[in-house]
Amino acid sequence: MVAMKKARHPDPDEISLIDVLGALNDPIRVGLVRVLADGRERGWGELRVPVAKSTLSHHLRVLRDAGITRTRQEGTRCFVELRGGDLDARFPGLLGAVLGAADRDDVGGHVGVVGGPPEARADRKPGAPQIES
Repeated sequence: MVAMKKARHPDPDEISLIDVLGALNDPIRVGLVRVLADGRERGWGELRVPVAKSTLSHHLRVLRDAGITRTRQEGTRCFVELRGGDLDARFPGLLGAVLGAADRDDVGGHVGVVGGPPEARADRKPGAPQIES
């Protein structure tokens, strides 16, 4: 049996503003954050992105390393969720401002979930991001 490497997540006090802003400099990563802003944990296979699986893996690793998301592995499946509570505690209002601006400018709007249009972000209304911890 092969031991799986456990992903490292920065502690909330280790999350740096520069790392968060750097991770959010890509429209696909902003789109992933928009999708995850509903507070639901998503399997990687549920995410609809216009890139190869290896590129999706890279984008999710960048978000995780910056402290924006938390990844959990269950067997061969990987799940990801937004660390909205940690980000809001560390940088109050930042995530809401980024999500509001992304919604207004439709940054990352081409990212969605399988089985729904890109704008199908469960229970979200444009300009009113929901952040759950």
